[in-house]
Amino acid sequence: MTSGAQSRRSSVAVVGLGSIGGVAAGVLGAADRQDVFGCARQPIARLTLERQEGSVELSLPVLTDPAPAKPADWVLLCTRAYQTAAAGPWLSRLCTPATRLAVMQNGIDHLARAAPFAQGATVVPVLVYYNGERLAPDRVSFATPGISTRSSRITTRGLHGPVRGTPLRIVLSEDFVTVAWRKLLINAVANPVTALTLQRQAVLCRPDLQDLCRAILGEAVTVARADGARLAEDEVALTIATLGNFSGKLGTSMYFDRLAGRPLEADALTGAIVAAGKRHGIATPINAALLALLRVINNGTVT
Repeated sequence: MTSGAQSRRSSVAVVGLGSIGGVAAGVLGAADRQDVFGCARQPIARLTLERQEGSVELSLPVLTDPAPAKPADWVLLCTRAYQTAAAGPWLSRLCTPATRLAVMQNGIDHLARAAPFAQGATVVPVLVYYNGERLAPDRVSFATPGISTRSSRITTRGLHGPVRGTPLRIVLSEDFVTVAWRKLLINAVANPVTALTLQRQAVLCRPDLQDLCRAILGEAVTVARADGARLAEDEVALTIATLGNFSGKLGTSMYFDRLAGRPLEADALTGAIVAAGKRHGIATPINAALLALLRVINNGTVT
């Protein structure tokens, strides 16, 4: 290998600069170990990342048109799940069989969603546990959930390259079905409740909501086990305890999307539970009711 090949910096394209993508681009840019660029609808001159240790302002090249995009070593797909097809033109330009496509989205079917647009790239499903908030098109805040076992954690089958040297911590998993469902259990409660009540996660600590939270999770756990997830006997209680450890000041993706008037990820989260229940012949009346309410909000959303 030549010295030039040894010194070549890898390229990382971040598709979608919302709460997750903006933070990813920010921490990667701050580490300055790769050539990072964003792919978004709006141009920005610089990106400000607000962190606990202080804000940092970064120069971030941002493309707003897929046409001039060149293939990247890594592509981080950070759009909402329902925007995957819309990101197809970006992926067709950025991905080759030599690319690794990290799908940093909610839900349980990362591979099925992204594979049709991957151009032969290796698809890496990713679960994100850090909390990001988009404060403006060029400003995001980065917060950890507040529990040591999941602070800044990313669970995946292999995403070491891009995030080495950043505050993000990688956890590899050979049983992605189980960990994906465990993440979905958290989202199944936190996202619909915060979106419907227009309150941050402190609302989940209300005693009068605990029975509802347990009912949502009871249905979801039954479906998850039928879908192959190896969950604990007391998985409902463990999930409730996990939710109780999150800072009440944090929001959820659905909460922020509703505040901004954007469509909610109802079908990728609550809808995934209802759909899996139908596949396995398991009734999910509580989640179905939540899905109906969330879809009513989506029907009134102007995109």
